[in-house]
Amino acid sequence: MSDTHDYKQIGTRPIRPDGVDKITGRANYGADYSLPGMLHGVVLRSPYAHANIKRIDLGKALALEGVYAAVSGADFPDVAAGGMGGEGGGDFKDLASNIMARDKALYHGHAVAAVAATSRELAIEALDLIEVDYEVLTPVMNLDAAMAENAPLLNDKIYTMGVNPKPEQPSNVAARMEFKRGDIDAGFADAEVIVEGEFRTPTVHQGYIEPHACLATMNQGGQATLWCSTQGHFEVRTAVSKTLDMDVCDIKVIATEIGGGFGGKTVIYQEPVAILMSKISGRPVKMVMDREEVFRASGPASATLSKIKLGAKKDGTLTAMSCWMAYEAGAFPGSSMAPGAMCIFAPYKTDNFLIEGFDVVVNKPKVAAYRAPGAPQSMYACESLMDELAYKLEMDPIDLRLKNAVEKGDQAAYGPKFNEVGLRECLIAAKEHPNYSRELTETQGRGISVGFWFNAGMQSSAEVHINENGTVMVIEGNPDIGGSRASMALMAAETLGVPYEKVRVLVGDTETAGFTNVTGGSRTTFATGMAVIQASQDIISQAKQRAAKTWEIDEDQVDWQDGHAVPMPGVNADWEPLSLAKIAAKSGRTGGPLLGRASLNARGAGPGFSVNIAEVDVDPETGKTEVVGFTAIQDAGKAIHPAYVEGQLQGGAVQGIGWALNEEYVYDDKGVMQNPGFLDYRIPVASDLPKIDTVIIEVPNKAHPYGVRGVGETPIVAPLAAVANAVRSAIGIRVGELPLSPPRLLAAMDE
Repeated sequence: MSDTHDYKQIGTRPIRPDGVDKITGRANYGADYSLPGMLHGVVLRSPYAHANIKRIDLGKALALEGVYAAVSGADFPDVAAGGMGGEGGGDFKDLASNIMARDKALYHGHAVAAVAATSRELAIEALDLIEVDYEVLTPVMNLDAAMAENAPLLNDKIYTMGVNPKPEQPSNVAARMEFKRGDIDAGFADAEVIVEGEFRTPTVHQGYIEPHACLATMNQGGQATLWCSTQGHFEVRTAVSKTLDMDVCDIKVIATEIGGGFGGKTVIYQEPVAILMSKISGRPVKMVMDREEVFRASGPASATLSKIKLGAKKDGTLTAMSCWMAYEAGAFPGSSMAPGAMCIFAPYKTDNFLIEGFDVVVNKPKVAAYRAPGAPQSMYACESLMDELAYKLEMDPIDLRLKNAVEKGDQAAYGPKFNEVGLRECLIAAKEHPNYSRELTETQGRGISVGFWFNAGMQSSAEVHINENGTVMVIEGNPDIGGSRASMALMAAETLGVPYEKVRVLVGDTETAGFTNVTGGSRTTFATGMAVIQASQDIISQAKQRAAKTWEIDEDQVDWQDGHAVPMPGVNADWEPLSLAKIAAKSGRTGGPLLGRASLNARGAGPGFSVNIAEVDVDPETGKTEVVGFTAIQDAGKAIHPAYVEGQLQGGAVQGIGWALNEEYVYDDKGVMQNPGFLDYRIPVASDLPKIDTVIIEVPNKAHPYGVRGVGETPIVAPLAAVANAVRSAIGIRVGELPLSPPRLLAAMDE
């Protein structure tokens, strides 16, 4: 379904450049780095979910032989309030207080002090010598408790933003957001069928395999070098600068290879602590979280409560859509409520809608982005109720969605008008897929769901260097999580007209690459890829100039074809084409090395739509749900490397299946997480999963030279509802709270 192009490199499936090092163990991840004289840093964490910190005494820890530094909140500079931006938002002052508590511990596991010693074991021993006096307070552990009248306050300086006039009393509701259009009351009055429901999702973790890790050193001139596992080392530099009151030019950040992030490694936790303790001790400091710390103290995804209502005509035409949504932010404001609100009704056209979103603080770790942050939760509610509407109308659920699907020219609920989008193509592909019509057994059910993510552009830079033999070096600033080195190499090779094997890609540090925003927002192949293409086009322009100089003709008389400079027709047919290698070999005589540059703030990120089909088998005696089939269909715009697009679709499906069926943070009544490890926090393993079929739809995004849309986040949006709808089909009951665990399903079936 794509525009016809005779690409030579794009759309092929070469081996990724970093693949061999990663499968052989040669690649260096965050915890693999060491320096001579290195110390090991560990963190003392609050045993209480909510407590005032009355006193911290580090003296005995510092007196222990082999301890070179110990810090608490008092050792960090005061940080001015200021917006961080990004998918979750937040404030630098809150970030600093999350990195190291000041006067209050706001969740179990909140960092209150840290120690650096000659061994990790010694540092852990020193933690026991730190004296902390707490005044224990009542924890607020869920949305109902946090939004209740007279609820205990986490922060008496929080007044609900987005409410006019400003509230007179502080509350745990940090912000309210609203999108609306038309007359919602008239829309429901015009409806012939109305459905409504309430849906809850739990706190869940991204589940990356590699824990947070960093190594920091500071020289005598005050310049720090930091190695860390991150999705965006330029953002790390900014955050460290803000939290330690350092100049960005005094901070060099090197992104190590990354063992998974999914949005959870867009935030800093240990990095400023390691730098400060390196400054105090005069020695390098390495810090690595253990798995329990990752669960207790890094950012999960928001738990949510959604109350949703849909109105339609008997032919399925939507007349009104409304939703009230509350998102847990964790201990500090800044949940993924806003993108959740932007996505919830985006796939459908209606003249009347109202979306209300609330950002609510609770005594849990500050949330972080998790792959299309906010959208899986909100669209789980919308897509579950769309299926209930289909049941009530006795209408095929795909036909209902086709009846209301947005197309080019329709205005999205969050504002802009859509250009070319592939939602209808995805729905048609789902209806025609053999998995949608195959026969099921008595205990099995099938569900479908639509997914949406708006995708991002943002800032990117790239350089393309041509070596003397014509081989190509691409330098860019996005950590490679899902195969972006291969994508960059393919786009450079296609643009320049050279073989993929002649291109190498380097992820530069903050001193060698131009400023580039985070690997997130499904922006990397779109935005940084665009920078690589423009830098390659810069090389072509220079190469044509060199050829013109060689042939002693004007540059506009030179064309570029298949990696060669050729004279335009009618100039001189006897001249042989000059390859990039030949031009590079003579570059010293024609103007010097060939180096192309590009930097941009990318616009026109194409929104991404998907459709998932889930098939489940529910055991009526145990309540256990087995996913027996799964089909992921998505519009990629243009699949630069189809194998990696398929991998993104499959990976999102796996994470969504886990979210739907098993995953949740379990807390006791004191706010202590009871399952901080992969034995008890149950993510899917291979034996839990079926073969995941994928279908790539290609409706090109005309804002990108090769039609690219981001594909990394949309795949996780639809699986929650697809699985929930399949379970509803299997048991005949709608269970509106995730996960759909055996006890929860058994209780529903018993009722």
